Order: sequence, then structure tokens, then C-alpha cells
Amino acid sequence: MAIDFSITSSVLSNGRTAYSGQRLNSSEPKFIIGYRTHFQDNYGLFNTTVAADQVYNPEDYKNEHGFWSYFIYPTAMAESKGSFKCLNTYDRAKFTFGFMQFAAHVPNGDFVHFFKKLLQLPNAKDYFPKLVLQNDRIFYKYSNGTLSQLEDDTSTQALMDYLNPTLKDVENQEQICSARFVHWASNDSEHRKIQTETSLNLFKKNMKNYHERFGLHNAPAKVCLMICDIRHQGRGKNDRIAAALNTNGDYEKAYSNLCTIGDTNYKTRITTVKNNIAKLTADGLFSMKYDAGSGEFVSI
Repeated sequence: MAIDFSITSSVLSNGRTAYSGQRLNSSEPKFIIGYRTHFQDNYGLFNTTVAADQVYNPEDYKNEHGFWSYFIYPTAMAESKGSFKCLNTYDRAKFTFGFMQFAAHVPNGDFVHFFKKLLQLPNAKDYFPKLVLQNDRIFYKYSNGTLSQLEDDTSTQALMDYLNPTLKDVENQEQICSARFVHWASNDSEHRKIQTETSLNLFKKNMKNYHERFGLHNAPAKVCLMICDIRHQGRGKNDRIAAALNTNGDYEKAYSNLCTIGDTNYKTRITTVKNNIAKLTADGLFSMKYDAGSGEFVSI
């Protein structure tokens, strides 16, 4: 049975407009979908609220994923404070979701992979009854059975438009799709598991690519994570990273150099990542180095 929501908006004392959802035919309480905002000439929603039981916790995934569950944690905290329901719909990606902020504008990108996994869950038809997977592509299914492909190797424009029709306003379709994602993440551990696994697989893949570019065999985890965070956020390019690593094997100096990349505009984020690395290190959870042969981290 499709899950439907009633959606209401209210103006808060600070002048911000909040959009709330409530599941129809249910005793569930209202929940925050997001807050109206604007970015340059764009309008959309953002949701950065954090609830204790809806935050990425590496302890929940360490038995299955080992050190990798800790490795992604500093970036997760910098991206969203670890919120599984972090949302924004106001920039060029048109729809970005999850604690690692998967963005819908990249063909075959993280959001597309994530959404395809979600659409394979048994309750996917309850949240998105008009979307189907066929030949590993996302299609919109019209009432007469006709299918319209929403993404391919070169574009996700149709998928972006389905989730968020325009950046000119916060349309009803945008509110509904946002409500579905926020509610699904808040109420289904399988959704949160897929968010986590997508993030872990992304960083594993990226580490192999970064080793090929930078030669990271035996590099400490904190150096590797800072490289991953720089590229994930996009605050520095490969040539700048390579220059920072050019220290004749002095990884402490390399780490210090990496921490300066983007510090003019992103000092707060870099500090968040550094502080979380330091905390994990103090707890004895980050003293690892990358083994390029296995593609895994091993004890120093």
C-alpha cells in the first residue's frame, strides 16, 4: 500500500518556513521534512536536524565492515553531523540526500547507485509506487503501463526533475519526494544500511583510485582520509594533493599540508574532520595504514 503524507507549512518565530509531514491513516506524529531556503537565485529545502537514533554510528556497522566503518566517520560528521535524513534541494544537483550527501546530478553517481538499491527493497513500492527498475535503470511508470527512462550514462536530468521540478520554488512534488526520503530514512533500518554500504563502497573504490594516482601503500589512515575528504567535498584538485604529499615519506608533514588545502573557505569543515580523526586516534581506532595489495587497512 502506497505511503501518503499530508504536508503543511508554518512560519517560525525566526521567519523561516518549516514544512512538516504526517503519514495519512496512521497514528504517527508529524515530522520535519525541511526548511525553506534560497541559494543565489534558487529556492529549495534543507534538513540538517539530528536525532540520536538517526545518526551514523560506526559501532553499529563495525562487525560487518571493520575499520572502514570508522574510516568514513570524520567525513560523515563534516557533511551532515552524521544525519541519515540530511536533505538539500536548492543547488544545481536539485536533490541531495543522506549522511554522506549523495547528489542526484551525477550520471551513474553515488545517488543513482543509492536510489537503485533503495528501489530493490520490499517497501520501495510503498514510497515510490510509480518508479521501477528495469535493466538496472530507473523508469517512471505511467498509469497505462508506459515506461519513461529517468537516467542513463550521460544524464540524470529527468530523475532530477522528477524529484524536484524546478529551483524557482518549493513545489508540491519536491515536498512529497523529500517527505518520502526523510520518512523512509527515519523509519527503516534497511534504508540506513544501504546509505552506509553505499558510502563505504564509495570510499573503498576511491582509495584504490587514489592509490593509483598518489601511491598510498603504507600511508597512515589519517592521510588517506584527509585525501578522501578533500576529493569528496571537492575543495582541492589532484595536483595540489600530490604537492602536499611530496615530503619524502614524512607523513606527519604530508598530513599537515593536506589540512591546509581549502582552509581559507572551509576551515570549519577541516577542523571537524581533524577533531574526529584525533578522537578516533585517541580511542585507539585509527592507528592503521593502507595496504594497496589487499585494498584494506592494516594495523601500523
